[in-house]
Amino acid sequence: MSSSSPPPDDGEGEGSDGNAGGKSLSYGEAEYWDARYVEEGGAPYDWYQRYDALRPFVRRFVPPASRLLMIGCGSALMSEDMVSDGYVEIVNIDISSVVIEMMRKKYFDIPQLQYLRVDVRDMSMFPDESFDCAIDKGTLDSLMCGVDAPLSAAQMVLEVDRLIRPGGVFILITYGDPSVRVPHLNQPGCNWKIVLYILPRPGFTGKIRRHVLDPVPLTERGRLPDGFVPEDPDSHYVYVCEKMQVLTGAGSPTINHIEREGEE
Repeated sequence: MSSSSPPPDDGEGEGSDGNAGGKSLSYGEAEYWDARYVEEGGAPYDWYQRYDALRPFVRRFVPPASRLLMIGCGSALMSEDMVSDGYVEIVNIDISSVVIEMMRKKYFDIPQLQYLRVDVRDMSMFPDESFDCAIDKGTLDSLMCGVDAPLSAAQMVLEVDRLIRPGGVFILITYGDPSVRVPHLNQPGCNWKIVLYILPRPGFTGKIRRHVLDPVPLTERGRLPDGFVPEDPDSHYVYVCEKMQVLTGAGSPTINHIEREGEE
């Protein structure tokens, strides 16, 4: 899912935008996105942040040898930029068959990129623990604006947890602050070690006191500290979630990469 940003709706309502034949469509429905991509003609657009802004997080936590799942890829350039930066296997998924076909044609000659029409709430086509990393910027937010938002969010997070290998990471870029995102990440059945970063929106000109790679401490309840207010009120929250389960042997390249980072 990619285009102009969805509303930063932290509720669990039934937000929608657009219609087809007089029927209101929500952000969680394929019909909405199919119609939108037809209208936009496949013009590239990255939600929230481009790769150059997210690169410090990706390079720190995701080694280039990783098998990576790009959730809600839309027409974004991020996967192309990551291939240029040395990443070797990115499986891009989106609910819209229209944009998937557009991207397949656009990148047919780049073997590192694969495009599949998949609903993130049901990724049963992939076996358990088949990815080292998953990245989402905006898809969970879109589901939170759609019908059956709590159920959709739970289905997505549980599926991502199922697909990530132990020691792998889920990088979530969202408008949602910890009070409305950590409960979804920490639902029963998931066991994430969550580290939060805050990234100003592109074009923000105010002064930022902390470096973007400085983690923001969370309380025991998974909330921002009392009195903590981001300098940019429209900041994006970057949750780096490491899957904490029993590790066996050398594990994934992600595990080895993080261990090397700690030794340097």
